[in-house]
Amino acid sequence: MKRLSDHTDIQLTELFTLGDIDAFEEIYNRYWLKLYSAAYKRVKERETAQEIVQDFFTSFWINREQVKIQTSLQGYLFTSIKYLVLNYKRAEAVRNSYAEILLLVNNSFDNSTEENYYYKELLERVETEVNQLPPKCRNVFELSRKQYKTNKEIAQLMGISEKTVENHLTKALRYLRVNLNSLLLLTFLFLRK
Repeated sequence: MKRLSDHTDIQLTELFTLGDIDAFEEIYNRYWLKLYSAAYKRVKERETAQEIVQDFFTSFWINREQVKIQTSLQGYLFTSIKYLVLNYKRAEAVRNSYAEILLLVNNSFDNSTEENYYYKELLERVETEVNQLPPKCRNVFELSRKQYKTNKEIAQLMGISEKTVENHLTKALRYLRVNLNSLLLLTFLFLRK
């Protein structure tokens, strides 16, 4: 190994771009701690700062033939670390954002057992209230809402006018709205949590 500690940054850069491993090692030894400190100040995590600097030096050596240092070696190194830290922070922000979205989605599905319970309870309560309707009103409601018949079809099936069908549906919906209102409100509030 050549002794390069007395070489200037310019001389090291010239040797490095020619593929001199000893020049690379000297640059590494000269700047590693300074670059680590600069990265650590920005990310506040030792392992992350070390990883950023190590990744930089790996890439620096692999891409040595394409490296174009316009100003000073030190300026190039610190600018590179600055951009790698910014990229890391950008990627971390995306990861955190994605994690928050997943958490929100998971939380909305975490209550599926409770939601199913309340949904079944609501259906049972609706069925109980529908059974309390007068027989003709209940038949009209069930043909409309369970069998998806039109008012005209219901009128023909039951031998009544369409206006009477509308009156029965209006009466049934009003009765259900009044009698299910508190349950619907509680269920809605629970499901919105």
